[in-house]
Amino acid sequence: MRRLWAIGRKDLVVLFRDRAALILMLAAPFALTIGLGVVTGSFSGRDQGELREIPVVIVNHDQGPLGENLADLLRDPDLQSLLQPIDLEDPAEARRQVEADKAAAAILIPQGFSAGVLPGAASGAVGPAPAIEVVQNPGRPTSTAVVTSIVNGFLLRLQAGEVGAQVAVSQLVGSGRMSRQDLPLEAPEIGRRVAADASTISLIRVESDLPGTTPRVAFNPLAYTAPAMALLFLMYTVGLGARSLLLERDQGTLARLRATPTRESQVLGGKLFGTYLTGVAQLTILITATTLLFRLDWGTPLGLAALILAASAGATGWGALMAAVAHTPSQAGSLGAAVMLSFGILGGSFFQIDLGPPLLQALGRLTPNYWGLQGFAILASGETLADLARPIAALWLMGLVLFTLAVFIFRRGGLSRR
Repeated sequence: MRRLWAIGRKDLVVLFRDRAALILMLAAPFALTIGLGVVTGSFSGRDQGELREIPVVIVNHDQGPLGENLADLLRDPDLQSLLQPIDLEDPAEARRQVEADKAAAAILIPQGFSAGVLPGAASGAVGPAPAIEVVQNPGRPTSTAVVTSIVNGFLLRLQAGEVGAQVAVSQLVGSGRMSRQDLPLEAPEIGRRVAADASTISLIRVESDLPGTTPRVAFNPLAYTAPAMALLFLMYTVGLGARSLLLERDQGTLARLRATPTRESQVLGGKLFGTYLTGVAQLTILITATTLLFRLDWGTPLGLAALILAASAGATGWGALMAAVAHTPSQAGSLGAAVMLSFGILGGSFFQIDLGPPLLQALGRLTPNYWGLQGFAILASGETLADLARPIAALWLMGLVLFTLAVFIFRRGGLSRR
């Protein structure tokens, strides 16, 4: 065991003295995480985690009941923790509030909106229907989507009320309870009542966590992006380990080690142990950096440590297999790059494969990226170490099977120059 540790520690020190390797191991995944964080708006402090107190500007110029019903819906006490409505009179000022990022959206209710939906009391006619305008803030996509869905739900209720009024009138006439001569007098009133009632129905049900239950964990896009990039470049690191093993074989370093009382299995195990330690150090550094800079919550520390050790073991198994099948260091480097990109696609480092075809999902389960991301998702949802049993077991099994296969191939060809 002492020889394994000595060889592994030497490889770890040598690799971390290589500036080019450090750039691709640490700087590249960190830069990609920051870039994706900027694209997704994770650094803006908005639209991430739990949605609360979304600022909404309301301009109601409608003189009928429907405009006020919509405004009342947005001011509903049940939504006070979700929306923060502000009433204004000037539509131009409302637009400026959105442009200045002081509001997520502005809802402009035009004059005559009610008259364009409800039949007139005297004439029974419906006037032209002006449209409600929702001015959206492109910097707050999630918040504007919530506000827009509320307005759309309100309008759908009105349309449902209009259809309901037509059905009610036709049924009354068909049953003989209303004569066709009374239609001009009764139908407008029925339409007004049904549409008004439909507009006052609550569109959102607010549920609160009950005392004693586990609170819901807020989702941050970086909680997926950061481990996805770390696992992607972990495959680059194990590819470097495979290349280093073949390079030392060609340079004669391994032959000198074998001249000592060190068995071939110890030499191979020590080299792979160095790759394993490098992977553990890489994941630990990246996760620590994102925790300090982005304030990410990775869940229970014990579960996080167990997942880092397992993910590095699964990736090291693939590194061992690459070293066993490659004939030259350049082949190992090319194979490592191909495996890194392929596993990134199949394992979900670029997009979630759960939405992909069954074949893609099946192939993804052969990668440490997939099981590692599954584990990080479990941690992000607030689960414990016991809930990580499946991904951790899959990663350790993957590493053990691949390492055994690599040892078998090496024993057939040996560590001598090929």
